[in-house]
Amino acid sequence: MSICCLNPDCSNPLNPDTEKFCQACGATLTPKLRNRFQVIRVLSDEGGFGRTYLAKDIDKLNDLCVIKQLAPKAEGSWAFKKALELFQKEAKRLQELGEHPQIPTLIAYFEQDSYLYLVQQYIAGENLLKELEAQKHQRGEKAPYTEAQVRQIMIDLLTVLKFIHQRGVIHRDIKPQNLVRRQSDGLLCLIDFGSSKQLSAQVQSKEGTSIGSHGYSPIEQIRDGTAHPASDLFSLGATCFHLLTGFSPFRLWTEHGYGWVNCWREYLPAPINDDFAKVLDKLLKKEIGQRFQSADEVLQAISPEHPTSPLNNAKIFVNDARFRLIIVSITAVLLLVVGDFWLRQLGIWDSSKFALFKTENSKTQPEKWHYSNGYATNYQLALTIRGFANPVMTTAMTPDRSTIASNSDRAVKLWSLATGQEIATLYGHTGAVNTLAITHNGQTLASGSTDQTIKLWNIATGREIATLNKHHSAVRIVKFSHDDKILASAGDDKNIILWDLQRRTPLQIIPAHTASIRTLAFNPDASLLASGSDDNIIKIWRIGQPKPIYTLTGHNQPVTAVAFNRDGQILASAGHDKTIKFWNVNTGQEIRTLTAHQDQVTAITFSPDGMVLATASRDQTIKLWNVATGAMLKELSSEGASVETVMFSADGSMLLSGGNDKILRIWELGK
Repeated sequence: MSICCLNPDCSNPLNPDTEKFCQACGATLTPKLRNRFQVIRVLSDEGGFGRTYLAKDIDKLNDLCVIKQLAPKAEGSWAFKKALELFQKEAKRLQELGEHPQIPTLIAYFEQDSYLYLVQQYIAGENLLKELEAQKHQRGEKAPYTEAQVRQIMIDLLTVLKFIHQRGVIHRDIKPQNLVRRQSDGLLCLIDFGSSKQLSAQVQSKEGTSIGSHGYSPIEQIRDGTAHPASDLFSLGATCFHLLTGFSPFRLWTEHGYGWVNCWREYLPAPINDDFAKVLDKLLKKEIGQRFQSADEVLQAISPEHPTSPLNNAKIFVNDARFRLIIVSITAVLLLVVGDFWLRQLGIWDSSKFALFKTENSKTQPEKWHYSNGYATNYQLALTIRGFANPVMTTAMTPDRSTIASNSDRAVKLWSLATGQEIATLYGHTGAVNTLAITHNGQTLASGSTDQTIKLWNIATGREIATLNKHHSAVRIVKFSHDDKILASAGDDKNIILWDLQRRTPLQIIPAHTASIRTLAFNPDASLLASGSDDNIIKIWRIGQPKPIYTLTGHNQPVTAVAFNRDGQILASAGHDKTIKFWNVNTGQEIRTLTAHQDQVTAITFSPDGMVLATASRDQTIKLWNVATGAMLKELSSEGASVETVMFSADGSMLLSGGNDKILRIWELGK
């Protein structure tokens, strides 16, 4: 038997039930919540606002239940207030809607030990995304759902949507992950009402907070934050498209915006009934006025003579044992995106420049990204964030693109990418912040300062986690390994320190260079580390060894930036000598030198696919290079200011830059 720690920041929450304090974090262990709910294990982490747990309800003969936790640690932040609002609304929605057999019932809602808890019915079964993946794996087919199966799924869900819409609730996050096929009877259950929104005159007439999942959510929901019954119907259509074709609407949206809805039939693996195709056509209309306006309208169009009770056809999958898997997935991500309205009020948004919100004409083919010599390069200025008191010298972005971190003298600022508004300011350093890095899971931020310390921060709460203080001079660079197990740091003391992130203690201290170290980079599998220094030298180290495996001496001035490509076979470097060099990691030999910049190169970054290198310079430009040939593909101007930092988003759709004009620029990959 074990007992689960309820500290949302605990790295290893499972403990023997004989313990009173968590062996990982030291928190007091709670055997039962409300002397009734015995937590078994963590189901998911909610990005710093709490966790979702699987538990036993002792009062109901140990029935399984799901417990959602909200941990109020940063009550003053906008993000927390929005999370609290959604959490409370979810409890209210479940209480109102739980009478429906296809919606989880609310069991309890309470506060204990400064945390809020929502307890709901556990749905034993498989969500449709996992069901789809299982069928594709077993059958080896692109889209294992037949038209008849998808039609039945649509009918079953329309009865649920009709029920919630009649009670003034819009779910706003219909997608395969939120549709669970209950193992006991085969009914499809709609879960995760954390994004639902009560219909009101305010919702109908004013822009609000955009919540949903890109690709599945309609344009009015993403752009304006408005929610209508027809918004859920678009999401239903996108979900059915996914099940019918095997193509993810999110991926298509990432590549083509809403252009994919005009040619969705091209993705069909086999022809379908024209009447059913016309129903999907109308569900997937980009403009809300052209869609079905109610679930009843869709039911009438799809099957006017068909009984609408899901109980009549609940067994469509149950008899096939391949689909009777026993894992539940009931977590969802709250994409907190504020709409175009607020950005216009702030004066920082020109929606005509932002590719995601461009008006698209109907076409027979989906729109394509602009390519130069086969490489995506058409980055256009989409958003500028102002209000900095100092030059923007270092930045970091969460993998989901929701939050940007930047230096602000002795503090760190967190910004919402969607709104350009400041989320939080993190104070703690006594010297200027020189470097920032975010873990690949998006949960932890590291900052290095001239005060000789490194601080670790919880991004969601803004709370300082730890201070690392083994350096003897200013810290100039911090980098996380790709598995988030190691933090590398370096600076003016000429040493590289490798930190064990779990224990927050040094693994290795390496006297590495004869001058300040300005840049570090891990290769993809974290077996190698590259360092660049003011001594004009680059060194490549094998993790755990005290001496470099290669010393690279091609630069004749300080080295300011190094980066490995996607497969770790190429190392790029740049420096004050205005050059960019490519090196063969296996041999240590120089491959190529690029010389188009007119001033010091300050930062470099590979695109996620490794095909493009972006370089920033004090010559006031960002240049994009073809990695394979060394040809310059495109140049972006920072309008008269030195560029000090540049980075790609995790999906390559955005480029982030900052510099001496105290402006943070977001460049969007256009079409």
